[in-house]
Amino acid sequence: MAQENPKDWKTYDEFAYGIETNRLPLSDTLEGTSHTVTFNDGRVLSFEIAGQHIKWTDNGETGEDDGEIIEVGPDTFFIEIPFEAHPKDAETLIMNVETRRALSIYSHIREKEEAVGEPQVAHIFRPGIVGDVNVPPTGPEPAETRDLIGLRAHFTYSPNHVYEHTYLSSKRYAWQNLVGVQRGHGDVDMATTYKFDDNMYVFTFREFKIPVASTFFYNFNDMRSTGKFLGITGDGRVQNSPAGAFIRKVSMTFYNPGEEPV
Repeated sequence: MAQENPKDWKTYDEFAYGIETNRLPLSDTLEGTSHTVTFNDGRVLSFEIAGQHIKWTDNGETGEDDGEIIEVGPDTFFIEIPFEAHPKDAETLIMNVETRRALSIYSHIREKEEAVGEPQVAHIFRPGIVGDVNVPPTGPEPAETRDLIGLRAHFTYSPNHVYEHTYLSSKRYAWQNLVGVQRGHGDVDMATTYKFDDNMYVFTFREFKIPVASTFFYNFNDMRSTGKFLGITGDGRVQNSPAGAFIRKVSMTFYNPGEEPV
């Protein structure tokens, strides 16, 4: 028999309300621009930006969606594309227009029977190059990293949303709510972290107890977190919610050689 959640466990929409309070504002820096990203697996995504509206072509399929473009660092943008035609899917593209590095995080809500023993919302990661692939990009290629292992940090999303994160390993992190409707709740969930550039990371997690997953960009130079949640609400609706926080590093755990987490 499946394990039931605690009786007072909050649904996605209950804890997410107001969690975008401290998010960075939308940006018009890329207004009127066009971009093509070629990913390492051969996928090609082209898109045009008009305001926060994104007209895209993805390996022959075309569409237009109201998205979000946020400048999260120097020349670096968080681009969110929720697909109206595919509401259980959403794409987050991190793109630096100077180094021409990109990382796509594609979120997908699976059917329950597809995700037995796993979080219901899955992520697909694709590094890529912006523009002409024959011209080498600069800066590091986005790649999975262990840099955050051992870090404990506090994230203030709003006066009523303060969470503590502890990055346990390359595969898991722990969270607990310090202020908010989830106060006293916490869990250990699946997580994946990519290093995008110096002091800049993409952190993702996928929850077990409720069908929700999240993608965040961490800028440790500015100590800001910018992200989103994709999941299913308590009444069964698909919801793609913005989020953002101020970051405060609290402590760091260091491991003896040969005793490091996986």
